[in-house]
Amino acid sequence: MRLEGKVALISGAARGIGAAQALLFAREGAKVGIGDIREDEGRGVAAEITAAGGESLFVRLDVTSEQDWAGAVDAVLDRFGRLDILVNNAGIAERATVEDTTADEWDRMMAVNARGVFLGTKAVITYMKSAGGGSIVNISSISGLIGSSWATAYNASKGAVRLLTKSTAIQYAVDGIRANSVHPGPIQTPMILQVFPNAETRESRMSAVPMGRFGNPEEVAYGALYLASDESSYVTGSELVIDGGATAV
Repeated sequence: MRLEGKVALISGAARGIGAAQALLFAREGAKVGIGDIREDEGRGVAAEITAAGGESLFVRLDVTSEQDWAGAVDAVLDRFGRLDILVNNAGIAERATVEDTTADEWDRMMAVNARGVFLGTKAVITYMKSAGGGSIVNISSISGLIGSSWATAYNASKGAVRLLTKSTAIQYAVDGIRANSVHPGPIQTPMILQVFPNAETRESRMSAVPMGRFGNPEEVAYGALYLASDESSYVTGSELVIDGGATAV
């Protein structure tokens, strides 16, 4: 198993890409802390892992709260005794141009998508340094690499995740801590249905993908698995793009 003996904490793990990561990591031998504000769904993912013979713990986690992050890390350490992997996965998205984005909407997007990653990273750094290392995987987006006509605050927040990842990688490489970002294209999750609510807009978005389809959460989870595992021991500060060729156009 690719994560045998390791412990992971994944934010936003109650559904979508986060849930796929939690289930895959558990199948690959990790003990998994599931952090989310969606308690029923999060506990359901934890129960699914337990039913399959794995070990998991649900912790309520609002990623914009420094106190919640401290509590989540402490809960995982108390339960499993170690923490090897952090996946900063939680995120939100909205469609709006610069003119149509309000200051409150901008602040909310930055709070969840950028501040949340910063707080999660900060919450584990001291422990990982003392433990001799770890892997931090930040879920950004292709919207953190290229601009778009519809996603002003989302683009900015995901770009922030990309560069925060690189700074983390440079600052803590000497401590054995690796940090990498994953940049999915359009993925078939509840978020895609929220951002592109009707079939016509989804079809238009899909037509921009050379592979002609949306990805599925498991395809992103396998990328995160590689970066979380020791297979990527010489990989830090990098960007893994999983987008069906969308950014190659």
